[in-house]
Amino acid sequence: MSNSQAAVPYRAGTRLAPVLGAVSFCHLLNDMMQSLLPAIYPILKGGFDLNFGQIGLLTLTYQITASLLQPVIGLATDRRPQPFSLPVGMGFTLLGMVALAMAPSYGLLLAGAALLGIGSSIFHPEASRIARLASGGKHGFAQSVFQLGGNFGGSLGPLLAAFFILPHGRGSLAWFALAALAGILILSMVGHWYRSNGHAQRPEKTKPIVHATLSAGRVKSAVAILLMLVFSKYFYLASLTSYYIFYLMHRFHLSVQTAQIDLFVFLGASAVGTFAGGPIGDRFGRKNVLWASIVGVIPFTLALPYCGLAATIILSAIIGLVISSAFSAIVVFAQELLPGRVGMVSGLFFGFAFGMGGIGAAVLGELADWTSIEYVYHVVAFVPLIGLLTAFLPNLERRVAV
Repeated sequence: MSNSQAAVPYRAGTRLAPVLGAVSFCHLLNDMMQSLLPAIYPILKGGFDLNFGQIGLLTLTYQITASLLQPVIGLATDRRPQPFSLPVGMGFTLLGMVALAMAPSYGLLLAGAALLGIGSSIFHPEASRIARLASGGKHGFAQSVFQLGGNFGGSLGPLLAAFFILPHGRGSLAWFALAALAGILILSMVGHWYRSNGHAQRPEKTKPIVHATLSAGRVKSAVAILLMLVFSKYFYLASLTSYYIFYLMHRFHLSVQTAQIDLFVFLGASAVGTFAGGPIGDRFGRKNVLWASIVGVIPFTLALPYCGLAATIILSAIIGLVISSAFSAIVVFAQELLPGRVGMVSGLFFGFAFGMGGIGAAVLGELADWTSIEYVYHVVAFVPLIGLLTAFLPNLERRVAV
């Protein structure tokens, strides 16, 4: 991104708030539709006679198509921003919804999951760039607003599955194509704004930029640590987003609908945590947020497998609230390490997050088939210990004003 582009948010101030609101709302629509896939796993498991391994493969297909494409798309749009790629991405999500609603076989379910992943991979890098442009200099806050839309949308999936899809059947997924159409219209208007304000011009070719006060090697090691933190976060979260419903049904003998509502409690708390992480990072430093988020969640993950139903629901909400506050801080931390590479950084970290979630779901699904769904939560409880690597991150707040 050129210097002139980076300066726009500071000059425009609050005039860009509607743009930030639009991309956040479309993030809500995008992630709401994406979240319907794991939310309907009980329907798919019974309707297609799937085992946990096959459910994990569905998640892996979705997450891998999202993760592999995002860094490539982000790097390409850093060199040549594509404002109208956003409605194109939403179009792939629309096709994925229709495919999942109408698929007569497991193979076509995988195809629908892949279309959802492609849509997500196109949407996130460029939408994250626009959120940063519309930040008014408050990058953590803007990233949190953007993430809040996505997380709140993701939390709606279980409720929609419980009260709309379960009563009306899998075919009712096709109605959510209307949400995708609304997203296409809004993102088309955002694309026009993006182009008319000069942000879609091709930046001049430059060498990669790194943080001014750190060596290239130090920047690379810091990025690697941040990726490991993303791994710990999303590998653990895969156990909840993909299998929490089955855990509650198996261990506490809950109905599908009740388990969906309990999953919403976790996802809703995650949305709140996502929003809180960015502003707190702007105020107190992003490394402090990472310490509190990823390391602070360890006692709760270790306790969860041994609790009764009420305590399990409370602990899941605490885990969602605490662990989700990290991602906005991680993305902005990486963007400060690599200024001028907003699209590439966003694509890399969103993509890696999706990839780790997919691999986690596949691995944990196989583990559940070999052992039990309860045993999965005993194993993943230790994954957040990877967060101790936060100690090796540089303290950027001492070097630059946030």
